[in-house]
Parts: sequence; structure tokens; C-alpha cells
Amino acid sequence: MNVSILILGGGCFGLTSALELRARGWSVTLIDQGRLPHPDAASTDISKVVRMDYAADEQHTAMGEHSLIRWREWNAKWGEELYHEDGFLVMSRDELHPGGFEHDSHAFLQSRGHTLRRTSSAMLPNLHPAWNQDVYRDGYLNPTGGWVESGRVIARLAAEARMAGVEIIEEAAAPRPLFDGDRCTGIVCSDGTRWNADHVLVTAGAWTPTLLPHLQNVMWPTAQTVFHFKPDHPEAFTAPKFPVWGADIGRTGWYGFPANADGLVKVANHGPGRRVNANDQRTLPVGEEERYRAFLRETFPSLADAAVAATRVCLYCDTFDGSFWIDHDPDHSGLIVAAGDSGHAFKFTPVMGRIIADVVERKPNPWAERYCWREKIAANSDGARASN
Repeated sequence: MNVSILILGGGCFGLTSALELRARGWSVTLIDQGRLPHPDAASTDISKVVRMDYAADEQHTAMGEHSLIRWREWNAKWGEELYHEDGFLVMSRDELHPGGFEHDSHAFLQSRGHTLRRTSSAMLPNLHPAWNQDVYRDGYLNPTGGWVESGRVIARLAAEARMAGVEIIEEAAAPRPLFDGDRCTGIVCSDGTRWNADHVLVTAGAWTPTLLPHLQNVMWPTAQTVFHFKPDHPEAFTAPKFPVWGADIGRTGWYGFPANADGLVKVANHGPGRRVNANDQRTLPVGEEERYRAFLRETFPSLADAAVAATRVCLYCDTFDGSFWIDHDPDHSGLIVAAGDSGHAFKFTPVMGRIIADVVERKPNPWAERYCWREKIAANSDGARASN
């Protein structure tokens, strides 16, 4: 095969599809506006959740199960533990009830043969003492899950791609798709540099609707805040006492991680966020630190006064229905789009390359059908994303 493809964007979508397509014999060039891992990309940061808990969503549960197997395989191949299987603890303020994320995840995973530990408020002082037992009544621990050092994974994948023969061009000057009429023929930079190929795959995350304005009615950048706290005694916030967690996450969006090797505890909110332009300066909303500390005072009182080591504004590329967007553009031949992370892509990194490559090659893939080009059917993705 001597077919060429340009990939615009070096996050988890871009690098995994580059590796997969290169393994299939494609000539692959990946272009990014920054250095990898790009500090502003959603794929970066110190950690991302890895879980298979998706309420009664059969496909994403299955994708999570398969990804977990591959994460362990990557640990073995790389000879270092970048995926940490510390478990995933979800607690609810109320008793678990049908229709709630926690209840439906617990029931569905049990039906698939997974062993979970139901966790009540009475169990928290002994098992998870940082939690406020007066507020959180019911939940469960899934021991199969945890977190991954996301920025380091991107660096690993970029190194593997180079070794496999993928040409990676970093710090390109404002690269964008190049069109000849309705056909996408390559990528061009603001300094006039251009590349041509048989196909162009846009994996640019939150920058996708800026690069492809005809998609702005079905996807948009959304800003979500992240705080890294540095407690005086980080050992109190390490697994198994303090695994990856969700605090009434189906309703509130609050989630976080155990302390990493640097003693940092990452806390974030998977909420509606703020619609932004991906190129705008990233700033925290007024009062955001106090919002976080109010949550911590109620949920993890011993963490509430910890120093802030860093903050981050992470940009999702939200689709209207919260599902990924992976397909050939029906109106622009030669153009394929893989976007719409909607805040839940990184955990699936080990399986995304094959899905995207199958779409590029127009091969059937049952998981890809859900992410095809589609008509907008909802006003926004806030509700849809809560369970995605």
C-alpha cells in the first residue's frame, strides 16, 4: 500500500490512529501546532480516569473493559506503570436508585460478572476516612479501574510513532486543512508551508470547530477547570484509602484522583463548563477556587485547606449528544474527522486507533457506527455528556 494521510493534531486520537495506520502500511505524517505533549491539549495534564463504569451503556462499558486489558499490556510493554489500577470509588448522597449513574453502573457491571464492593456511609471511616460520612450515604468500589499518567502516555505514543516511521512535525504555524473546491487536499500553515496527501484526518480536539466551521452547529469547545492541591500529608490521600473517586458525579460532576508521586491531588468537575474559543486566553472564572474549596469542605474536610499547586483550564470538544464524531466528511472528499471527546476519550486511548483507522479505510467496525456523521437532534450536550 502506498496511500498517504496527513493527521492534524497529536493527542490520543491522532497518535493512536497514526500508529494503527502506519502498521497497516500507510504513509503517515502528523502535524501539530505545539510540541508533544501539547500543554494546552485535553490529552495532557498529570492524570486521566480509566474506568468501565458507564451506567447501562453496553458499548462504552465494553470499550472500557477492552481498554483496561490494553492498559495493562502497555504497562508491561513499556516496562513502567503509567496506568495505576487503584480502583474507582463512586459515592452518592442518597441511596442508590434505578436511573442513577451509580446504581445503573453497579447493576450493569454485576450483570457482566464484575465483582464490586458496595460501600455505605458506615464503612467510610475505616475504609475511606477522608470522606464525610454524614453527607455520602451509599456507593460502591470497582477495584478494576484507576488512572493513567496522561501526559507521559502521549510522550510514549509519540516516541513509538516516530520509531514506526510516522513523520511528526511539531510547532507548525497555525496549521489548517487545505481545500480545492469541495475536496480536502492537504494542510497549510500561516507561513505558507503546505503538505499534500491522499487523505487528511483532523484530530484537533477543541480546535476542530474553528478549523472546520461547518461543524460549529454540532460541536464546540467547552472550558472545564482543574485544580492540583498539595496537602501537607499526601499519604492520607493515597490508594487504597483514597482511590479515583466520583462524588455524586452523575448529578454534580465532581471527581478526582489519589495523590501522585509528587504528592499532588487532582480535583476536577465534569459539568456544563463554559463555551469558549479554543484560541482564547485560558482563565479561571471569578470565585472558582472558593467553589472548589466549598466542595472539599463538605466532601473531604481534611483536604479543604490544602495549598493550590497548580490550576488548569481543560478544553473539551463537546458534541451535541455527547458522543464522539468519527467519520468521512460527506461534503468534502478526502477529509476525515475524529473529534468530539466530550470529556471522556482518554480512557479509551488503547482502542481508539483501530476504530479510527477502520473508519479511514471504510472497514466495518461495530463501535464506529455510533460516532458517524449525523444530524443535530438536541440543543446541547450537557445532559448527554453526564452519562457518557
